[in-house]
Amino acid sequence: MSAKIIQQGLQVLDIEANAILALKQRLDESFVNAVQIVQACKGKLIITGMGKSGQIARKLASTFSSTGTPAVYLHPAESAHGDLGIVVDGDVIIALSYGGESPELAPMLAFAVRKDIAVIAITGNVNSTLAKAAKAVLNVSVSAEACPLNLAPTASSTASLAMGDAIAMAVLNEKGFSPEDFAEFHPGGSLGYRLLTRVKDVMHTGEALPLVQLKTPVREVLSIMTHKNVRGASGVLDDKGDLVGVITDGDIRRRLEKSADPLTGVAKDLMTTNPRTIDANELAEKALFLMEQFRIQMVFVFDKLSSHPQNPVGILHIQDLLRSKIR
Repeated sequence: MSAKIIQQGLQVLDIEANAILALKQRLDESFVNAVQIVQACKGKLIITGMGKSGQIARKLASTFSSTGTPAVYLHPAESAHGDLGIVVDGDVIIALSYGGESPELAPMLAFAVRKDIAVIAITGNVNSTLAKAAKAVLNVSVSAEACPLNLAPTASSTASLAMGDAIAMAVLNEKGFSPEDFAEFHPGGSLGYRLLTRVKDVMHTGEALPLVQLKTPVREVLSIMTHKNVRGASGVLDDKGDLVGVITDGDIRRRLEKSADPLTGVAKDLMTTNPRTIDANELAEKALFLMEQFRIQMVFVFDKLSSHPQNPVGILHIQDLLRSKIR
């Protein structure tokens, strides 16, 4: 019994996978035309369809909107009762209908003709009423549905979704849509947080910033390193306030091992020069990458746009990034 069930599942997946693969042979100038129409759209996309096509249309509207092309779903039946008012000059209609003869689409198509609004058809019937009304026709016909009865829209729905996604991704690429752009539309998600959070948003500043001078006594350095919010490190400044070194727990341990009187001397005697730094306006994720790459626990932060670009304005510890769920 279980083998029979698995076999049925495999058959469905094979049919739907083959339906998508068959689309590759149909990506021609019609596809290019459709992408260019969407890219040149001055308004928004109106994506429409009835039944299962309507469900696919809703998903595509969401995909386009989240990737830089404003889109809304318009129910064909509701459009004939006032909702056509949402369609204005500069919009583009993407209509999905496998048979291409859905009567509910007729009023919208007539409206598009009167208003000279471009229509892109995603259909399995290139000779249909829908196809004849469109400026670009994308053929998503399938040899068979995955339904054992060959009735329920399955492979055809999958093919329609894949073709719509192909248009959306091609438009995204042509527009130069970036991960940062994507994050702007997804501020609530983990990806959005990672791509929107800057170093300045999570760094320690002000009294929490552990800083000493070149001639600060070692005893005082240790006190500062243990009493600031960011423990285990201190930046070393010259007379101009520029960062010239850093003292970490590792520097202290090495001095304890090598010096007979480790608490004598000044900051200059135990600091490490040329510390790793990062700009306050960089992505916090880049700071995490920097720390992992060089196996360090913290970095001092500069503001390259300030009048004193070598003066530290903050410090960032790897634990700050982990607590902020940057990764």
